[in-house]
Amino acid sequence: MFQPPPPPPPGATTNHNQHSVFPTPLSIQGSTALVPVNSNANTGNAQEGVQDEGFIQAQAIVQHSQKLQDDLRMLGMKIKQHEDNLNRLNTERSQLDECILHLQAAIGDIRSSSTPKIGNGVGNNPNPTGDEEVNKEILKHEKSAAGIFCQLKTRHGTQASNLPLTKDVVGIVATLGKVEDDNLSRLLSDFIGVEYMLAIVCRTHEGVKALEMYDNEGFINNTSGLHGLGASIGRALDGRFEVICLESLRPYPGKYVVDDPQRKLDILSPRLPNGKSPAGFLGFAVNMINIDSSNLFYVTPSGYGLRETLFYNLFSRLQVYKTRAEMIQAFPCITDGALSLDGGVVKSCGVFSLGNSEDVHVRFPSPESSMGSDIKIETERKMKDVKLKKEKILEELKRERTLLDMAKFNFNKMKSDFVKFLAHSNSYATQAQTTR
Repeated sequence: MFQPPPPPPPGATTNHNQHSVFPTPLSIQGSTALVPVNSNANTGNAQEGVQDEGFIQAQAIVQHSQKLQDDLRMLGMKIKQHEDNLNRLNTERSQLDECILHLQAAIGDIRSSSTPKIGNGVGNNPNPTGDEEVNKEILKHEKSAAGIFCQLKTRHGTQASNLPLTKDVVGIVATLGKVEDDNLSRLLSDFIGVEYMLAIVCRTHEGVKALEMYDNEGFINNTSGLHGLGASIGRALDGRFEVICLESLRPYPGKYVVDDPQRKLDILSPRLPNGKSPAGFLGFAVNMINIDSSNLFYVTPSGYGLRETLFYNLFSRLQVYKTRAEMIQAFPCITDGALSLDGGVVKSCGVFSLGNSEDVHVRFPSPESSMGSDIKIETERKMKDVKLKKEKILEELKRERTLLDMAKFNFNKMKSDFVKFLAHSNSYATQAQTTR
Protein backbone atom coordinates (compact mmCIF):
# COMPACT_ATOMS: atom_id res chain seq x y z
CA MET A 1 0.00 0.00 0.00
CA PHE A 2 1.30 3.36 -0.90
CA GLN A 3 1.45 6.09 1.81
CA PRO A 4 1.21 9.90 1.06
CA PRO A 5 4.43 11.83 1.40
CA PRO A 6 4.84 13.91 4.55
CA PRO A 7 4.36 17.68 4.25
CA PRO A 8 7.44 19.74 3.55
CA PRO A 9 9.05 21.47 6.45
CA PRO A 10 8.51 25.18 6.87
CA GLY A 11 10.55 27.33 4.58
CA ALA A 12 11.26 24.58 2.21
CA THR A 13 10.69 25.14 -1.46
CA THR A 14 9.02 22.64 -3.61
CA ASN A 15 10.51 21.65 -6.94
CA HIS A 16 8.49 19.11 -8.80
CA ASN A 17 11.30 18.53 -11.27
CA GLN A 18 13.66 17.21 -8.62
CA HIS A 19 13.52 14.07 -6.50
CA SER A 20 12.41 14.46 -2.94
CA VAL A 21 15.07 14.33 -0.29
CA PHE A 22 12.96 11.78 1.51
CA PRO A 23 12.24 8.92 -0.81
CA THR A 24 8.94 7.20 -0.60
CA PRO A 25 9.31 3.69 0.79
CA LEU A 26 7.64 0.83 -1.16
CA SER A 27 6.40 -2.12 0.88
CA ILE A 28 5.57 -5.39 -0.92
CA GLN A 29 4.56 -8.04 1.59
CA GLY A 30 4.94 -11.78 0.96
CA SER A 31 7.62 -11.50 -1.77
CA THR A 32 11.39 -11.78 -1.82
CA ALA A 33 11.75 -10.63 -5.36
CA LEU A 34 13.51 -7.52 -4.30
CA VAL A 35 15.63 -9.06 -1.53
CA PRO A 36 19.26 -8.32 -2.33
CA VAL A 37 21.14 -11.55 -3.43
CA ASN A 38 24.92 -12.09 -3.61
CA SER A 39 25.34 -13.91 -6.96
CA ASN A 40 28.93 -15.06 -6.24
CA ALA A 41 27.93 -16.69 -2.94
CA ASN A 42 25.09 -18.60 -4.58
CA THR A 43 27.38 -19.95 -7.25
CA GLY A 44 29.88 -21.15 -4.64
CA ASN A 45 27.19 -22.90 -2.61
CA ALA A 46 25.95 -24.70 -5.70
CA GLN A 47 29.40 -25.90 -6.54
CA GLU A 48 29.94 -27.11 -2.99
CA GLY A 49 26.66 -29.03 -3.15
CA VAL A 50 27.68 -30.71 -6.36
CA GLN A 51 31.06 -31.58 -4.89
CA ASP A 52 29.44 -33.06 -1.77
CA GLU A 53 27.11 -35.14 -3.89
CA GLY A 54 30.03 -36.38 -6.02
CA PHE A 55 32.05 -37.28 -2.92
CA ILE A 56 29.13 -39.27 -1.49
CA GLN A 57 28.68 -41.08 -4.80
CA ALA A 58 32.40 -41.89 -5.02
CA GLN A 59 32.42 -43.10 -1.42
CA ALA A 60 29.45 -45.37 -2.10
CA ILE A 61 31.20 -46.78 -5.18
CA VAL A 62 34.36 -47.53 -3.20
CA GLN A 63 32.42 -49.16 -0.37
CA HIS A 64 30.37 -51.33 -2.72
CA SER A 65 33.49 -52.27 -4.66
CA GLN A 66 35.23 -53.29 -1.42
CA LYS A 67 32.22 -55.39 -0.40
CA LEU A 68 32.19 -57.19 -3.73
CA GLN A 69 35.92 -57.88 -3.45
CA ASP A 70 35.47 -59.24 0.09
CA ASP A 71 32.63 -61.47 -1.08
CA LEU A 72 34.74 -62.73 -3.98
CA ARG A 73 37.62 -63.44 -1.62
CA MET A 74 35.35 -65.41 0.72
CA LEU A 75 33.99 -67.45 -2.19
CA GLY A 76 37.55 -68.11 -3.38
CA MET A 77 38.45 -69.39 0.08
CA LYS A 78 35.39 -71.67 0.03
CA ILE A 79 36.42 -73.05 -3.37
CA LYS A 80 39.93 -73.74 -2.05
CA GLN A 81 38.48 -75.45 1.03
CA HIS A 82 36.22 -77.70 -1.06
CA GLU A 83 39.12 -78.55 -3.40
CA ASP A 84 41.30 -79.48 -0.41
CA ASN A 85 38.48 -81.65 0.96
CA LEU A 86 38.15 -83.40 -2.40
CA ASN A 87 41.90 -84.09 -2.54
CA ARG A 88 41.84 -85.49 0.99
CA LEU A 89 38.81 -87.66 0.30
CA ASN A 90 40.29 -88.96 -2.95
CA THR A 91 43.48 -89.91 -1.09
CA GLU A 92 41.44 -91.73 1.56
CA ARG A 93 39.45 -93.50 -1.16
CA SER A 94 42.67 -94.67 -2.85
CA GLN A 95 43.95 -96.00 0.47
CA LEU A 96 40.68 -97.84 1.05
CA ASP A 97 40.86 -99.28 -2.48
CA GLU A 98 44.35 -100.61 -1.70
CA CYS A 99 43.09 -102.05 1.58
CA ILE A 100 40.18 -103.73 -0.22
CA LEU A 101 42.61 -105.29 -2.70
CA HIS A 102 44.72 -106.64 0.17
CA LEU A 103 41.66 -108.06 1.91
CA GLN A 104 40.33 -109.55 -1.33
CA ALA A 105 43.70 -111.21 -1.82
CA ALA A 106 43.58 -112.56 1.74
CA ILE A 107 40.04 -113.87 1.27
CA GLY A 108 41.05 -115.40 -2.07
CA ASP A 109 43.99 -117.04 -0.33
CA ILE A 110 41.70 -118.51 2.33
CA ARG A 111 39.20 -119.76 -0.25
CA SER A 112 41.84 -121.06 -2.64
CA SER A 113 41.52 -124.51 -1.11
CA SER A 114 38.34 -124.89 -3.18
CA THR A 115 40.29 -124.22 -6.39
CA PRO A 116 40.93 -127.36 -8.49
CA LYS A 117 44.46 -128.70 -8.11
CA ILE A 118 46.92 -129.26 -10.91
CA GLY A 119 45.98 -132.21 -13.04
CA ASN A 120 49.48 -133.52 -13.75
CA GLY A 121 49.37 -136.28 -11.16
CA VAL A 122 51.84 -134.45 -8.93
CA GLY A 123 50.99 -132.94 -5.60
CA ASN A 124 47.29 -133.70 -5.63
CA ASN A 125 47.27 -134.33 -1.93
CA PRO A 126 43.75 -133.78 -0.55
CA ASN A 127 45.03 -133.93 3.03
CA PRO A 128 46.57 -130.76 4.45
CA THR A 129 50.16 -130.96 5.63
CA GLY A 130 50.60 -130.68 9.39
CA ASP A 131 53.62 -129.94 11.58
CA GLU A 132 54.32 -133.63 12.18
CA GLU A 133 54.26 -134.42 8.47
CA VAL A 134 56.73 -131.60 7.80
CA ASN A 135 59.09 -132.85 10.52
CA LYS A 136 58.92 -136.37 9.10
CA GLU A 137 59.80 -135.11 5.64
CA ILE A 138 62.75 -133.13 7.02
CA LEU A 139 64.03 -136.18 8.94
CA LYS A 140 64.04 -138.16 5.69
CA HIS A 141 66.94 -135.93 4.62
CA GLU A 142 69.14 -137.73 7.14
CA LYS A 143 72.49 -136.26 6.17
CA SER A 144 71.31 -132.69 5.66
CA ALA A 145 71.90 -129.89 8.17
CA ALA A 146 68.13 -129.51 8.58
CA GLY A 147 67.74 -133.27 9.19
CA ILE A 148 70.46 -133.26 11.85
CA PHE A 149 69.01 -130.18 13.56
CA CYS A 150 65.50 -131.67 13.48
CA GLN A 151 66.86 -134.93 14.93
CA LEU A 152 68.49 -132.96 17.75
CA LYS A 153 65.19 -131.25 18.59
CA THR A 154 63.34 -134.56 18.44
CA ARG A 155 65.73 -136.16 20.92
CA HIS A 156 66.31 -133.29 23.31
CA GLY A 157 63.16 -131.19 22.91
CA THR A 158 63.33 -127.65 24.30
CA GLN A 159 66.79 -128.29 25.79
CA ALA A 160 68.22 -128.30 22.27
CA SER A 161 67.58 -124.56 22.07
CA ASN A 162 69.92 -123.92 25.01
CA LEU A 163 72.96 -125.56 23.44
CA PRO A 164 75.74 -123.16 22.30
CA LEU A 165 75.46 -124.66 18.84
CA THR A 166 71.75 -123.99 18.38
CA LYS A 167 70.75 -121.21 20.80
CA ASP A 168 70.93 -118.61 18.02
CA VAL A 169 68.97 -120.75 15.54
CA VAL A 170 65.38 -119.60 14.89
CA GLY A 171 64.44 -122.74 12.98
CA ILE A 172 64.22 -124.31 9.53
CA VAL A 173 62.47 -122.31 6.80
CA ALA A 174 59.79 -124.98 6.26
CA THR A 175 58.77 -124.81 9.94
CA LEU A 176 58.66 -121.01 10.29
CA GLY A 177 55.52 -120.33 8.26
CA LYS A 178 52.15 -121.87 7.48
CA VAL A 179 50.04 -121.68 4.34
CA GLU A 180 46.27 -122.12 4.23
CA ASP A 181 46.09 -124.15 1.02
CA ASP A 182 48.26 -127.25 0.48
CA ASN A 183 48.37 -126.61 -3.26
CA LEU A 184 49.69 -123.08 -2.74
CA SER A 185 52.15 -124.43 -0.16
CA ARG A 186 53.48 -126.88 -2.74
CA LEU A 187 53.79 -124.13 -5.36
CA LEU A 188 55.69 -121.82 -3.00
CA SER A 189 57.97 -124.64 -1.89
CA ASP A 190 58.70 -125.50 -5.49
CA PHE A 191 59.38 -121.85 -6.32
CA ILE A 192 62.19 -121.42 -3.77
CA GLY A 193 63.37 -125.06 -3.99
CA VAL A 194 64.06 -127.74 -1.42
CA GLU A 195 67.50 -126.26 -0.61
CA TYR A 196 65.92 -123.12 0.82
CA MET A 197 63.00 -124.97 2.39
CA LEU A 198 65.65 -126.87 4.39
CA ALA A 199 67.77 -123.78 5.10
CA ILE A 200 68.66 -123.08 8.73
CA VAL A 201 67.78 -119.59 9.93
CA CYS A 202 70.01 -117.80 12.46
CA ARG A 203 69.55 -114.43 14.12
CA THR A 204 73.17 -113.22 14.01
CA HIS A 205 76.58 -113.90 12.50
CA GLU A 206 77.64 -115.51 15.75
CA GLY A 207 75.01 -118.19 15.21
CA VAL A 208 76.24 -118.80 11.67
CA LYS A 209 79.84 -119.16 12.85
CA ALA A 210 78.81 -121.67 15.52
CA LEU A 211 77.35 -124.02 12.90
CA GLU A 212 80.64 -124.55 11.09
CA MET A 213 84.24 -124.02 12.26
CA TYR A 214 87.59 -124.24 10.48
CA ASP A 215 91.13 -125.26 11.36
CA ASN A 216 94.23 -123.14 10.91
CA GLU A 217 94.52 -124.11 7.28
CA GLY A 218 90.95 -123.11 6.50
CA PHE A 219 89.52 -126.61 6.24
CA ILE A 220 86.23 -127.57 7.89
CA ASN A 221 86.62 -128.92 11.41
CA ASN A 222 84.48 -132.06 11.28
CA THR A 223 84.55 -132.46 15.07
CA SER A 224 82.75 -129.18 15.84
CA GLY A 225 79.53 -127.47 14.85
CA LEU A 226 76.87 -129.34 12.94
CA HIS A 227 79.54 -131.57 11.40
CA GLY A 228 80.59 -132.82 14.84
CA LEU A 229 76.95 -133.19 15.92
CA GLY A 230 76.10 -135.25 12.83
CA ALA A 231 79.11 -137.51 13.33
CA SER A 232 78.15 -138.07 16.99
CA ILE A 233 74.68 -139.39 16.03
CA GLY A 234 75.88 -141.41 13.04
CA ARG A 235 74.66 -138.93 10.42
CA ALA A 236 77.71 -137.35 8.88
CA LEU A 237 76.82 -134.11 7.18
CA ASP A 238 77.01 -134.53 3.42
CA GLY A 239 77.44 -131.70 0.94
CA ARG A 240 76.62 -128.02 1.27
CA PHE A 241 73.72 -126.55 3.21
CA GLU A 242 72.08 -123.14 3.21
CA VAL A 243 72.12 -120.88 6.26
CA ILE A 244 70.26 -117.56 6.38
CA CYS A 245 71.43 -114.81 8.74
CA LEU A 246 68.55 -112.51 9.57
CA GLU A 247 70.60 -109.54 10.73
CA SER A 248 72.38 -109.44 7.36
CA LEU A 249 69.18 -109.35 5.31
CA ARG A 250 67.86 -106.08 4.00
CA PRO A 251 64.35 -105.78 5.48
CA TYR A 252 61.25 -104.62 3.66
CA PRO A 253 61.49 -100.80 3.62
CA GLY A 254 57.79 -99.96 3.48
CA LYS A 255 54.84 -99.83 5.83
CA TYR A 256 52.51 -102.54 7.15
CA VAL A 257 48.82 -103.10 6.53
CA VAL A 258 46.98 -101.13 9.20
CA ASP A 259 45.48 -103.17 12.05
CA ASP A 260 46.51 -106.48 10.48
CA PRO A 261 47.22 -109.07 13.21
CA GLN A 262 49.74 -110.79 10.92
CA ARG A 263 51.60 -107.54 10.15
CA LYS A 264 51.29 -108.04 6.42
CA LEU A 265 53.39 -105.82 4.21
CA ASP A 266 51.60 -102.89 2.63
CA ILE A 267 52.94 -103.49 -0.87
CA LEU A 268 51.37 -101.43 -3.64
CA SER A 269 49.07 -103.68 -5.65
CA PRO A 270 49.97 -104.18 -9.34
CA ARG A 271 48.29 -101.99 -11.92
CA LEU A 272 47.95 -102.49 -15.63
CA PRO A 273 48.86 -99.64 -18.01
CA ASN A 274 45.17 -98.62 -17.99
CA GLY A 275 45.31 -98.20 -14.21
CA LYS A 276 43.14 -101.21 -13.38
CA SER A 277 44.08 -104.13 -11.15
CA PRO A 278 44.86 -107.29 -13.17
CA ALA A 279 42.16 -109.96 -13.20
CA GLY A 280 42.78 -113.01 -11.03
CA PHE A 281 45.33 -111.32 -8.79
CA LEU A 282 45.14 -112.96 -5.35
CA GLY A 283 47.95 -111.19 -3.55
CA PHE A 284 51.66 -111.31 -2.81
CA ALA A 285 53.18 -114.60 -1.71
CA VAL A 286 55.00 -112.94 1.19
CA ASN A 287 51.60 -112.01 2.68
CA MET A 288 50.06 -115.45 2.14
CA ILE A 289 52.19 -117.05 4.83
CA ASN A 290 50.89 -117.20 8.37
CA ILE A 291 53.57 -116.60 10.97
CA ASP A 292 53.49 -117.53 14.61
CA SER A 293 52.91 -114.48 16.78
CA SER A 294 56.24 -115.01 18.55
CA ASN A 295 58.03 -114.48 15.23
CA LEU A 296 56.17 -111.36 14.12
CA PHE A 297 58.27 -108.99 16.25
CA TYR A 298 61.80 -108.68 17.59
CA VAL A 299 63.30 -111.76 15.98
CA THR A 300 66.36 -109.82 14.88
CA PRO A 301 68.54 -107.57 17.07
CA SER A 302 67.02 -104.58 15.26
CA GLY A 303 63.47 -105.64 16.18
CA TYR A 304 62.27 -106.96 12.84
CA GLY A 305 60.04 -110.00 12.41
CA LEU A 306 60.27 -112.89 9.96
CA ARG A 307 57.88 -111.52 7.34
CA GLU A 308 59.82 -108.37 6.52
CA THR A 309 63.19 -110.15 6.67
CA LEU A 310 63.20 -113.89 5.89
CA PHE A 311 60.09 -114.26 3.76
CA TYR A 312 60.46 -110.91 2.01
CA ASN A 313 63.96 -111.95 0.88
CA LEU A 314 62.72 -115.38 -0.21
CA PHE A 315 59.67 -114.19 -2.15
CA SER A 316 60.12 -110.44 -2.55
CA ARG A 317 57.06 -109.16 -4.50
CA LEU A 318 56.13 -112.53 -6.01
CA GLN A 319 52.53 -112.25 -7.27
CA VAL A 320 49.94 -115.04 -7.09
CA TYR A 321 47.15 -115.46 -9.67
CA LYS A 322 44.24 -117.85 -10.02
CA THR A 323 45.07 -119.09 -13.51
CA ARG A 324 47.98 -119.15 -15.91
CA ALA A 325 45.93 -117.20 -18.49
CA GLU A 326 45.28 -114.39 -16.03
CA MET A 327 48.95 -114.36 -15.06
CA ILE A 328 49.95 -113.99 -18.73
CA GLN A 329 47.55 -111.08 -19.13
CA ALA A 330 49.24 -109.40 -16.16
CA PHE A 331 52.80 -109.55 -17.63
CA PRO A 332 53.10 -105.74 -17.95
CA CYS A 333 52.88 -105.32 -14.16
CA ILE A 334 54.95 -108.34 -13.02
CA THR A 335 58.36 -107.25 -11.72
CA ASP A 336 59.57 -109.91 -9.26
CA GLY A 337 57.98 -113.06 -10.60
CA ALA A 338 54.56 -114.66 -10.40
CA LEU A 339 52.86 -118.01 -10.14
CA SER A 340 49.33 -119.28 -10.67
CA LEU A 341 47.34 -121.89 -8.78
CA ASP A 342 47.18 -124.06 -11.90
CA GLY A 343 50.97 -124.31 -12.16
CA GLY A 344 52.19 -121.30 -14.12
CA VAL A 345 55.54 -119.89 -12.98
CA VAL A 346 57.40 -116.71 -13.91
CA LYS A 347 60.69 -116.73 -12.02
CA SER A 348 61.46 -113.10 -12.72
CA CYS A 349 60.86 -110.53 -15.41
CA GLY A 350 61.47 -112.40 -18.68
CA VAL A 351 62.42 -115.72 -17.03
CA PHE A 352 59.83 -118.53 -17.27
CA SER A 353 59.69 -122.00 -15.71
CA LEU A 354 58.02 -124.46 -18.06
CA GLY A 355 57.16 -128.14 -17.95
CA ASN A 356 55.91 -130.28 -15.07
CA SER A 357 57.43 -129.51 -11.70
CA GLU A 358 58.90 -132.13 -9.40
CA ASP A 359 56.95 -132.54 -6.22
CA VAL A 360 58.66 -130.94 -3.25
CA HIS A 361 57.63 -133.01 -0.25
CA VAL A 362 59.01 -130.51 2.24
CA ARG A 363 56.24 -127.91 2.33
CA PHE A 364 54.90 -125.28 4.62
CA PRO A 365 52.38 -126.84 7.00
CA SER A 366 48.74 -125.77 7.09
CA PRO A 367 47.49 -123.79 10.08
CA GLU A 368 45.02 -125.37 12.41
CA SER A 369 41.47 -125.27 11.08
CA SER A 370 40.31 -123.06 13.95
CA MET A 371 43.03 -120.54 13.11
CA GLY A 372 41.97 -120.51 9.47
CA SER A 373 38.32 -120.04 10.43
CA ASP A 374 39.14 -117.21 12.81
CA ILE A 375 41.30 -115.47 10.22
CA LYS A 376 38.54 -115.81 7.63
CA ILE A 377 35.92 -114.32 9.95
CA GLU A 378 38.20 -111.48 10.96
CA THR A 379 39.18 -110.75 7.36
CA GLU A 380 35.57 -110.68 6.19
CA ARG A 381 34.65 -108.40 9.09
CA LYS A 382 37.43 -106.01 8.10
CA MET A 383 36.28 -106.12 4.49
CA LYS A 384 32.78 -105.13 5.56
CA ASP A 385 34.13 -102.24 7.66
CA VAL A 386 36.38 -100.98 4.89
CA LYS A 387 33.58 -101.11 2.30
CA LEU A 388 31.32 -99.19 4.69
CA LYS A 389 34.03 -96.54 5.11
CA LYS A 390 34.38 -96.33 1.35
CA GLU A 391 30.62 -95.80 0.92
CA LYS A 392 30.76 -92.90 3.38
CA ILE A 393 33.77 -91.45 1.57
CA LEU A 394 31.91 -91.67 -1.76
CA GLU A 395 28.92 -89.85 -0.23
CA GLU A 396 31.20 -87.12 1.11
CA LEU A 397 32.89 -86.85 -2.29
CA LYS A 398 29.52 -86.39 -3.98
CA ARG A 399 28.52 -83.72 -1.45
CA GLU A 400 31.84 -81.86 -1.76
CA ARG A 401 31.64 -81.88 -5.57
CA THR A 402 28.15 -80.36 -5.40
CA LEU A 403 29.30 -77.68 -2.95
CA LEU A 404 32.35 -76.95 -5.11
CA ASP A 405 30.24 -76.57 -8.26
CA MET A 406 27.85 -74.26 -6.40
CA ALA A 407 30.71 -72.15 -5.02
CA LYS A 408 32.30 -71.88 -8.48
CA PHE A 409 28.95 -70.85 -10.01
CA ASN A 410 28.42 -68.14 -7.38
CA PHE A 411 32.02 -66.98 -7.77
CA ASN A 412 31.74 -66.64 -11.55
CA LYS A 413 28.39 -64.84 -11.28
CA MET A 414 29.71 -62.42 -8.67
CA LYS A 415 32.87 -61.89 -10.69
CA SER A 416 30.76 -61.00 -13.73
CA ASP A 417 28.68 -58.58 -11.61
CA PHE A 418 31.85 -57.04 -10.26
CA VAL A 419 33.26 -56.47 -13.76
CA LYS A 420 29.99 -54.84 -14.83
CA PHE A 421 30.01 -52.69 -11.71
CA LEU A 422 33.56 -51.55 -12.41
CA ALA A 423 32.61 -50.68 -15.99
CA HIS A 424 29.57 -48.71 -14.80
CA SER A 425 31.66 -46.92 -12.17
CA ASN A 426 34.22 -45.87 -14.78
CA SER A 427 31.44 -44.57 -17.01
CA TYR A 428 29.96 -42.59 -14.12
CA ALA A 429 33.37 -41.14 -13.23
CA THR A 430 33.91 -40.06 -16.86
CA GLN A 431 30.53 -38.32 -17.01
CA ALA A 432 31.13 -36.56 -13.70
CA GLN A 433 34.50 -35.33 -14.92
CA THR A 434 32.89 -34.00 -18.13
CA THR A 435 30.13 -32.06 -16.30
CA ARG A 436 32.75 -30.26 -14.23
